[in-house]
Amino acid sequence: MLQEFKDFIAKGNVMDMAVGIIIGAAFTAIVKSLVADLINPIIGLFMGGVDFTNKFILLGGDGTEYPSLEAAREAGASAFAYGAFIMAVINFLIIAWVVFMLVRYVNKAKEAAKKEEEAVEEAAPAGPSEVDLLTEIRDALSKK
Repeated sequence: MLQEFKDFIAKGNVMDMAVGIIIGAAFTAIVKSLVADLINPIIGLFMGGVDFTNKFILLGGDGTEYPSLEAAREAGASAFAYGAFIMAVINFLIIAWVVFMLVRYVNKAKEAAKKEEEAVEEAAPAGPSEVDLLTEIRDALSKK
């Protein structure tokens, strides 16, 4: 059973998946920083200084005003955090766009490699076919 487990772990698909998950986690941190540190300020500039991350509506409550979503959550208030949702959608769209561009680039690279391989195959001199070789052997044996 231990050997089966080692074989399972050593398979390429499992290792590829593990690498993908690790890179995906690192990529997520980069995208979050991109959105929070670069895109949000630009959106805020065009929206008149609006910061989506702290946009929320208190549900119920006792009328207390909180300066930020974090402060409301720390106080245990029920908050409808629509700004966090907007930022999650923006994060998703950016990640989806970057993944699309990566897949597009990889597909183009694969197509170029395939075309190059086909060109090499076409340029290589075609040797005799199997039928030609068998015919030559037959003819050589019949001469004896």
